[in-house]
Amino acid sequence: MADVKVNKISEEIPKSGRIGRLKLIDPAVSNFFAQLPRKIQTSVESQLKKYKKYDGRTNIEVSEQRGLSSVVDLNAMLDKQMQAWKENPVWSDQPPQIEVSVPKGSLCNLSVKVDFGLPPDAVYNIVTDPDNKRIFKNIKEVVSRKVLIDEGSRQVVDLEQAAIWRFLWWSGTIAVHVLVDQNRADHSMKFKQVKAGFMEKFEGSWKVEPLFVDEKVCYPVRPKTLAEYESCSKGKGRIGSRVTLQQLIQPSMVPPPPISWYLRGITTRTTEMLINDMIAEAARLRGAIDEVTSNQEVKETKLESDQLQTEVNESMDIKKRWALQRRNSKTRT
Repeated sequence: MADVKVNKISEEIPKSGRIGRLKLIDPAVSNFFAQLPRKIQTSVESQLKKYKKYDGRTNIEVSEQRGLSSVVDLNAMLDKQMQAWKENPVWSDQPPQIEVSVPKGSLCNLSVKVDFGLPPDAVYNIVTDPDNKRIFKNIKEVVSRKVLIDEGSRQVVDLEQAAIWRFLWWSGTIAVHVLVDQNRADHSMKFKQVKAGFMEKFEGSWKVEPLFVDEKVCYPVRPKTLAEYESCSKGKGRIGSRVTLQQLIQPSMVPPPPISWYLRGITTRTTEMLINDMIAEAARLRGAIDEVTSNQEVKETKLESDQLQTEVNESMDIKKRWALQRRNSKTRT
């Protein structure tokens, strides 16, 4: 039907040339076709402007250049902040604050807070280090690491590690396979187990926030932003980090007491060891390596000598708690 109508219309148009045919078309339509070349030219010019910069580079080239510039600026800022620490490395490390809760059906949920004598970018580098087994003693090896998404400041990484475990007189390794979403823009990192196995749930998050270590020099002003802090401290103020860690651990089968108490204690101590490893690395980076090395050697020697006694004491403590619980159960019945 469409072909028939077209043929009929074409027969009604006089054969008086192009001008005669245009007269029979609506003026608005005629005007549109008359201006079509100009519209096309304008559209092409508009699109070209999107891909041109004043120096003739495309948006892609400009974006890459900006990305490179941002990395250079970030490194320069970190170098400046680290220089302030090297000039004044005095810092008193405090033990981490660890709160343990037991959600229903889980072994434990750990909430950790600790301050570091390093800028957020430097601490974030420690947390996201691809070769983190050189820092964390409970990591035996990195089995695989694949970057699935790379958006510059944000990356999604498929990570599998072999972690060392100890239970009473036994020890070995366990595979930890997690998906890590790390974002340097806000110094955050989330991790979650890829597939349930021995662990039903293993997930959590890291958050690194700036800490104005020398804010007293700004008194009576209390800086709220990095720009204010740099201004009032004349660029000499050291920037530390406040780190928070949330970690949920839920085995496929939660063991009954006293084993669950013992495992909860192991998990807490393992997390504390992880934080202490980070503290030692932070001290090395800010230039206090000699003092830290000496202290670390003393700590490791003491740990080895007291390890057996600690396990015996814990076993006795568990037995006492278990006996007390049984007595209380009999009293209630």
